[in-house]
Amino acid sequence: MSKDYYKILGVNKDANTDDVKKAFKKLAMQYHPDRPSGDEKKFKEINEAYQVLGDKEKRQKFDQFGSDFDQQGGFGGGMNWEDFMSATRGSGGGNANFGGIDLGDIFGDLFGGGRSSGGRQNRGRDIQVDIEINLKEAAFGIEKDLNLRKQGQCDVCRGTGAEPGSKVDVCKTCKGQGQVAQQQRTFLGVMQTLVTCPTCHGKGKFAINKCKHCGGDGVLSKAETIKVKIPAGIDDGQSIRLTGKGESAPHQGVSGDLYVHVRVKPERGFRRDGFDLYTESEVNFAQAVLGDQIIIKTIDEEVKLIVPAGTQSGQLIRMKGKGLNHLNRNTRGDQYVKIIVNVPKKVNKNVKKFLEENKEKF
Repeated sequence: MSKDYYKILGVNKDANTDDVKKAFKKLAMQYHPDRPSGDEKKFKEINEAYQVLGDKEKRQKFDQFGSDFDQQGGFGGGMNWEDFMSATRGSGGGNANFGGIDLGDIFGDLFGGGRSSGGRQNRGRDIQVDIEINLKEAAFGIEKDLNLRKQGQCDVCRGTGAEPGSKVDVCKTCKGQGQVAQQQRTFLGVMQTLVTCPTCHGKGKFAINKCKHCGGDGVLSKAETIKVKIPAGIDDGQSIRLTGKGESAPHQGVSGDLYVHVRVKPERGFRRDGFDLYTESEVNFAQAVLGDQIIIKTIDEEVKLIVPAGTQSGQLIRMKGKGLNHLNRNTRGDQYVKIIVNVPKKVNKNVKKFLEENKEKF
């Protein structure tokens, strides 16, 4: 009986390659035989479906002839079922690639071993801080100092965890390999995986005398000043990532990242829209009718703006290049001035008489 591989993976017939991979990864984790929810029969079935739908030529033949066509190829790369299962457990074939998917990446966390956990370096904690800047600083960029207290590298041992001058010897637990074998019993038998050595934390070396300043961790809480460059044109709510400027990791691991969350303080009289600015300016009736030259405040300075004769109330006049700098570019947005015609509630007798005599002309 012909099988519907699309139905097995739960994807539509027009699903792209990435959608097929995502569906396979999700189902593979769910039905792997070594999981509580595992089902070996179902696991084989979804693997069979992915072998076909994950391969362009096989998928084309399946669409044309159904699942009865000659698939030819086992599990790819010459793997049989035993090899495939070994690869999913991270033993022997931990670096195996199955239809463009690294099996170690999928199943490494499930078994606590393989390439995804054995030998993995410690990673320091990421940090997020908020910083407030004004509109002008957002427009042109600025450099700020951040004063933080965080886990930083020990200045005495330089992160090694060893007392200066202390002898560093090969780790006796892992014999310098940085990894040790760990056995795990499953219903399929005892599985052996490699995990990071708990004594040397994957370094393969061990200090005879631990650093007295940090206790051998290589890190400790300390104050640090970090300079951060706020780029011109940054918007409210955007973040800047400083790689490796987060907390240091113990035992010479990888430092985390620092995320600077930027808040742009609103400035009275200005409204921002992307890289453009909007302001308002009042003119009297005569200025609107006859035209005039007025002074406008920009984020740079005060400049002169020509109001054309016959300007209507609510009309926008564009001031090119007076907005904010475009992010990562050398160009600027514009400033738009909304003209508000101020009509007086009361006028003197002479003006009133003139208007009455000439109102048909306006």
